[in-house]
Amino acid sequence: MKGHREAQASYTDDELSGWFAGRIPDDLFSGPPTITGDRDEILIVGSVPEPELPADANEAARAAARAARIARFRDETRDSRIGVASDAERLFGRKVSWGARCGDVEEHFTTLGVPVMTRLRLSDRAVLDTLIDAGVARSRSEALAWCVRLVGRHQDEWIKSLREALTAVEKVRSEGPSAG
Repeated sequence: MKGHREAQASYTDDELSGWFAGRIPDDLFSGPPTITGDRDEILIVGSVPEPELPADANEAARAAARAARIARFRDETRDSRIGVASDAERLFGRKVSWGARCGDVEEHFTTLGVPVMTRLRLSDRAVLDTLIDAGVARSRSEALAWCVRLVGRHQDEWIKSLREALTAVEKVRSEGPSAG
């Protein structure tokens, strides 16, 4: 059996998406899901149908109905999702997580919280401690996660460009000569 890193390296993002497209039941989502991932986790998020509401329903009613539709989807599709996830986890060597989108409401189910190590200087730790003292976060770990989300939200276009550049580098690297 392949090692964890070998299993990850042997599949491109396109092959990964293709495998899930072939393996996920056609009626699970109301369209093709979005599949994202990293070294540790694959996240599959698909759309579910909007619930029917009276035309005059307010936004609070719509949000509640969408959240309830997602909860129903989660309960009713659990066995099917577990079957796909089990096969994928064995094949790709990564945890599979799920989510659903209904209108403008999106929820992720049982996603991983992966610990990361970092060394921070005094001034950087002071930033995290200020967030804790202000009640924004309960710990340095939570404060650091908050900072990462903030950067991701406000620098989305730059990060997207960076990821595209990395994808291009990987493509060129894979087309280059082999040392073996």
